[in-house]
Amino acid sequence: MLSKSQISFIKSLHQKKYRKENGIFIIEGIKSIVEFLKSDYQLHSIYYTPKISATLPKVSANINLFEVTEAELQKISTLQTPQSILALVHIPIKKDIDINLLKNQFSLVLDDVQDPGNFGTIIRTADWFGIKNVICSENTVEAYNPKTVQSTMGSLCRVNVQYTSLNGFLAKAKLPIYGALLNGANIYQTQWGNEGLILLGNEGHGISKELIEKINFPVTIPRFGEAESLNVAVSAAIFCSEVCRG
Repeated sequence: MLSKSQISFIKSLHQKKYRKENGIFIIEGIKSIVEFLKSDYQLHSIYYTPKISATLPKVSANINLFEVTEAELQKISTLQTPQSILALVHIPIKKDIDINLLKNQFSLVLDDVQDPGNFGTIIRTADWFGIKNVICSENTVEAYNPKTVQSTMGSLCRVNVQYTSLNGFLAKAKLPIYGALLNGANIYQTQWGNEGLILLGNEGHGISKELIEKINFPVTIPRFGEAESLNVAVSAAIFCSEVCRG
């Protein structure tokens, strides 16, 4: 039986303000929770219903386990249809970006991506293609937004997501900067090296003017139909596929 204070605390974590204040975020679903248990993330507590107890993974003694009713899980879940298990996870301590660790590989750079579903899909895509770092502008949607976390399907625990002022970061990066623009070179004819930053813009406005000036290699995904634009998560997938293909 959950107390009113427990329910109130978990429900508060639905909001960014309280996630930041407490340094804790929510993940839901057995698959994602198993992925996080295998990672360097520290789990705070797990809440599960009796029907999933038989498949509950083994956890360390410092993780609090609570068996709850379906009604209680409904109260604390961020989902319309809860997945029988929910966990609270500690947000890692923020570290400065070490540019040296970005060499000899490709990383994604996001300029003010706003949709949590898009962001989560981008993180999941980066994980699929073995891209370890996603660097975000300070106005990009929060990585620990429940919709973002859910969309990553557990990939968040393997992809390093960091936030910074992109203007300063790109000026210091000393890496090739490839920008997704409408008037660049054909992506399918682009010669990729072995390292670089792939800059993707906001859903409605694209890459900001001040960052366009930092791009060394403007790249375009050619259009063959009549659509006005391409979803940023789809663009990210095409770029990831092409740089991995070489």
